[in-house]
This record gives sequence, C-alpha cells and structure tokens, in this order.
Amino acid sequence: MKKLVVAAVAAAGAAGAAQVAQAQDVVKIAHAGATSGASAFYGKDNENGARMAIEALNAKGVTIGGKKVTFQLLAEDDAGDPKQATAVAQKFVDAKVSGVVGHQMSGTSIPASKIYHDAGIPQISPSATSAKYTAQGFRTAFRIVTNDEQIGRTLGKYTVQSMAGKKVAVIDDRTAYGQGIAAEYVKGVQQAGGTVVAKEFTNDKATDFAAILTRIRAQKPDVVFFGGMAGVAGPMLRQMKQLGVNAKFVGGDGICSDELSKLAQGAMADGQVVCAEAGGVEASGKAGLDKFKAAYQKRYGHEMQIYSPYAFDAVMTMVTAMQKAGSTAPAKYLPELAKISYKGITGTIAFDPKGDIKDGTLTLYTFKGGHRQLLAVTR
Repeated sequence: MKKLVVAAVAAAGAAGAAQVAQAQDVVKIAHAGATSGASAFYGKDNENGARMAIEALNAKGVTIGGKKVTFQLLAEDDAGDPKQATAVAQKFVDAKVSGVVGHQMSGTSIPASKIYHDAGIPQISPSATSAKYTAQGFRTAFRIVTNDEQIGRTLGKYTVQSMAGKKVAVIDDRTAYGQGIAAEYVKGVQQAGGTVVAKEFTNDKATDFAAILTRIRAQKPDVVFFGGMAGVAGPMLRQMKQLGVNAKFVGGDGICSDELSKLAQGAMADGQVVCAEAGGVEASGKAGLDKFKAAYQKRYGHEMQIYSPYAFDAVMTMVTAMQKAGSTAPAKYLPELAKISYKGITGTIAFDPKGDIKDGTLTLYTFKGGHRQLLAVTR
C-alpha cells in the first residue's frame, strides 16, 4: 500500500497528496477490554481475537467502495472500570474510529455505549451479557452473544432439575453483570421449584468472604451461585473449602475458564463447578472453531480463553457491513450492520431490533482435572 501511495505522490509531485491518500486508505477499528487487573486474561483474549481478524483482513486485501483499504486496530485498556471505559470511549471518538469491538464487560459496555451512540459509531460487544446494554434503545449497540436473562434462567433451571439443587445460596459482586445474572438465576431456580435460602453480596475486588460464607453455611445449601468473575470466584472456592461449605458452585461466563482452577489453587473438586458461557458452537461449526483455536495457539503461543472467536467475528461482521454499504463511514454502513446476516466462526450473526443476537446459543460446562469439560450446547 505504501509503495502505491508513494508512486502516486511521485506522479502528482505533491507530498500533501500522499498524506490524504494514506488517511483515506487506513480504517481504524477499536477494541476495548480489561487488559489489566483480575480479569486481564479475558480482556487480552478478546483483544487477541480482534487482532487476528485485522491481520487476516490485511493479509487477504479488502476493497470497500472500489478502494483498497488497510485496517488498523486501536486497542485500549479500560481496566474493567466504568469511568476509565468512558475515557477510552471518548478517546476512540476523538480518533475517528469507524467502529468499536467491545467493551468486554457489561459494566463498561453500558456507560461507553452512550458515548458511541452520541457520536454515531457502531459498537459490537463480543462478551457483554447484561440485558441493560441493548435495552437503552441505542441503535449503535450490538452484541453477538446471548444475554444474562437466558444464561441466568437456564443455569437456575439446570441447578434444580439436573444438579438436585433444591436449596440455593446466591452471591453477587454488585457489578452490572453480577447483579443482572444473579437476579435471572433466582428467577430460574424459583420457576423450577427450588428455594433461595440466602442472598449475599461482595464486590469485584474482594478477597475475604468469611462472614458471607459463615452465614451461608448455616443454611446448608446444596448449591452456591456466584454472579461475578473468576478473579473473585477462585479465592471464594478456597475459603468455602476451608470453612466446610460442602456445596456445588455455579456461575456464568465470568467464571467459565480454566483460569478458575488455577485461582482456586486445588480447592475445586471434579464436577463441583458448573458454569455457562454465552454462545457456543454447535456440531456443524466445530471444524471451523478447531481451526481458529489452532491458529490462535500458533499466533500467541497459548490456548484461547472464551470470547476471542466472538471478537474475531465482531470485526468480520463489521467489515462485511462496510463492504455491503461500499463505505467505512459509520452513518453509511450502520444500516447494513443492523440487517446483516454473516456466517462466522461462532455461527450465523444477525441482530434483532434491539441489537441482540438472534437465536443465540448457550454452553454448559463443568471442570475435571482442572480443565473445562463440555456438558451441552443449548438455545
């Protein structure tokens, strides 16, 4: 691309033209996630997926509106903090990005979405699951995973119907994600005939759960549900073992990674933990996902976590909309994005009027030998 630009400038004899041509050729797509802090392994995984998509597009060569373009990934750390997320969002707006993949968490995606909406910039989250994110009425906000309503209620019903969890204790971390999924889990438990014997809360940076777990132990629950992330769930599992809380442990996608086993430091028994991941590739898409996993391992030297293929698909979906519109201008390709149907690694991506994924999947896992094992993919 640079050689072509230089040649054009030489022919025109104007250095200024080179700057204009190059600016027109570079399309900025942004990614935001928590790449520092307790959930950095998730945030970096998402960023890696987005970067793989950018690299694949540039290697292939893409033409939009009859013009060859080069994509550039602008990646920022929002640290999982709502205030930092809004600062990052404004930075992206000022940089005139064409689209945003992110944010990683619900608590950061929700405040950032107002800034993107006001600027008219499309935002696709590969992992934010709070129903509030797409309930705000922002036409720029999309997600390619199922939301907490489905995850929480499915886990609640599964707890009662398949885990004999008649008595359940619920803990959340007070984040938008944690509270949202816990509330839906309670509904699922109650709909299936189970009883919630305790409701407690902590925060997303806590390490001491002795008081909470002592109160819960007195209720003798069959299952403890935690709405939050693995960085808190790991130490919680250790303290459950220390305090003799002999219960199964259930959570959403925030704990659904092999990282949980490392953080629990041997306190997690085989089959004790059940978690659900928003999304999931059915049998027909297994070959494509396996190919992505191998490419990820080769590119980064370690296995993917959960949502990197969704971040990859988010970039590809966005660029497909640009190609259909013949433009990288947000206002021009946004209508195409809203009605897109793109077959990605994770399945067919199409959005409902709110921006939620249509007919999304959900995957249930347990852990054995410190590693996730698939239980089922459901809708």
